[in-house]
Amino acid sequence: QETVPLKKIYVFTSTIALLASISGAAYAGATLDAVKKKGFIQCGVNTGVPGFAGTDDTGTWKGIDVDVCRAAAAAIFGDASKVQYTPLTAKERFTALQSGEIDVLSRNTTWTLTRDSSLGLNFAGVNYYDGQGFLVKTNLGVTSAKELDGASFCIQAGTTTELNLTDYFRSNNMAYTPITFDTSPETAAAFDAGRCDALTSDQSQLYALRIQLKEPGGAVVLPEIISKEPLGPVVRQGDDDWFNIVRWSLYAMINAEELGVTSQNVDKMAASSKDPNVLRLLGKEGIKGKGLGLDDAWAFNIIKQVGNYGEIFERNVGQESPLKISRGINQLWNKGGIQYAPPIR
Repeated sequence: QETVPLKKIYVFTSTIALLASISGAAYAGATLDAVKKKGFIQCGVNTGVPGFAGTDDTGTWKGIDVDVCRAAAAAIFGDASKVQYTPLTAKERFTALQSGEIDVLSRNTTWTLTRDSSLGLNFAGVNYYDGQGFLVKTNLGVTSAKELDGASFCIQAGTTTELNLTDYFRSNNMAYTPITFDTSPETAAAFDAGRCDALTSDQSQLYALRIQLKEPGGAVVLPEIISKEPLGPVVRQGDDDWFNIVRWSLYAMINAEELGVTSQNVDKMAASSKDPNVLRLLGKEGIKGKGLGLDDAWAFNIIKQVGNYGEIFERNVGQESPLKISRGINQLWNKGGIQYAPPIR
């Protein structure tokens, strides 16, 4: 199967970014106005990774990345359903955002220096802290990635996975054979069919892909994590108003969990809480929605309709989901994790 080398992908997307910067006036400061005019957010998502983005039996999009876009819609329109979704492969995602095809990319995308500085894009935060790992069949008899010298790997093209794998095997003086595919489902299907010895991706994706295998119990995620993969929503550079809305929609959910405000108690908290931090979050005191150009109930609507960060984590990828991923470092900073949001004040 023919694949596009990462170098060519970066050259192409950098060219698009340059063209976008030349015609930046078409985008700068205009995204929110365009979103309001059309009445919805165009959200770029994965083609299908359980827990992050995918459709259920009714065709409804669900996932922790989907909820980031739903939160922004709740903040802007007071209606979390005002989102349309564009499924994108890893190779398509940045071009779709740079060209204006989508308003925000929320597609388990890793925040890196190259992507943040040379593609004309800005990362608005981190909704999932991840790291690259390895999935192998139990009958391979492997318990550590160090035992995979000479193995073949199924990899999704156009991702940070390729470079991370190269770095890891080079630093450990090991050899490997890459077999690349355009989408996660193709990668998982090839692994399931025995076309490779191991599948490597972000650990969250490995857990999501494992439940789609013919025999999920016949595969295991190895303990090694070989990279840092902070995943989060991305917007175009040059539009601070839109950047702020996407960023603070995520931060509102994180702050809500820290303050104990949930989709179930937000009405009561808005009516009776004496905590000034809660009152500022819910638009009862302080800057309210003015700084973002939104209604004072912007954060209230997010929490009421989408939930706080803990709620979206648990129902999509945590203990209330088929994936049952532990919070780990995605726990709040005051509960042993690193998930942290600036205060709303």
